[in-house]
Formats: sequence, structure tokens, C-alpha cells
Amino acid sequence: MSEESTPQSLEQDVLDELGENKLQELAGLLGTDATQAQDVVGSTVSALSGGLRERAEESTDGAQEVQQALAETEQPPLQGVATLGGLGGLASGGLMAGLLSKLSRPVANAVAKKTGLPAANVARGIEMLIPVILAVMTKRAARKK
Repeated sequence: MSEESTPQSLEQDVLDELGENKLQELAGLLGTDATQAQDVVGSTVSALSGGLRERAEESTDGAQEVQQALAETEQPPLQGVATLGGLGGLASGGLMAGLLSKLSRPVANAVAKKTGLPAANVARGIEMLIPVILAVMTKRAARKK
């Protein structure tokens, strides 16, 4: 079966981009094991995606902001997790990083409530995930060209 025959979910692409070592690092930040860290990735990706969708639907300005941010992810600057500088890599993501960052606090609270993990730990985990999500979005956009 070829890699392109079934498109992977965004969650699976993020997990693949993270790899086992970064997933273990995320689990450490969260104060949990790799299985629950995977659950946090899934919940975070879902909540951030939903947040972007809500932002786009709330107003014309919100829709424009999301469209511009998505268009920016089609530009080729990000080339994988190693180039992002880890936790401080938000600056390299531009508009989309800003949008995801704005959504991160309410998402952290929702994911913390769902998982029972401390919100502060989940917030740190999301900071680690945002550059990974940006890298995945950029790679996905490049594949569509």
C-alpha cells in the first residue's frame, strides 16, 4: 500500500513528526506516560483545529485572518522539528503561530479538564506542539502543490 493511498489524519501526522523521542519529552513535560501524551496530542490537535474553524466562522475579519495564516503555511520556510528550535520556535511560524498561540490557553484548559492533567503542564506541552503542528501544516501544503 503506497503512502499516498490513504491520507493520514492531522493527529497522526503530528505524532509522526514528533517521533518517539519527542513524544517521551512531551510526556515528561506533562508529567505522564507516552500513551496519555498521545491522547493530549489528539485532543490538542482537535481543539486547535476547531478553534481555527470557529475563528474563521465568527466574522469576516476572522475568516480573512485564518485564510492568510493558512496561505502563509504554504510558503516553504519550515523543514522539520529540528529546525524549529524546540520550545522557543513560535516566532518562526508567523500568522499561524500567532493564531495557534492565542488559542492555546483555552485549549490547554479544555485538554487539562478532559485529561485530568494540570493546566500549566498542558500549556507547556502545547507550546512544544505548536511548532510541530506548523511543520506538519507546511509539509501538507507542499504535498498539495
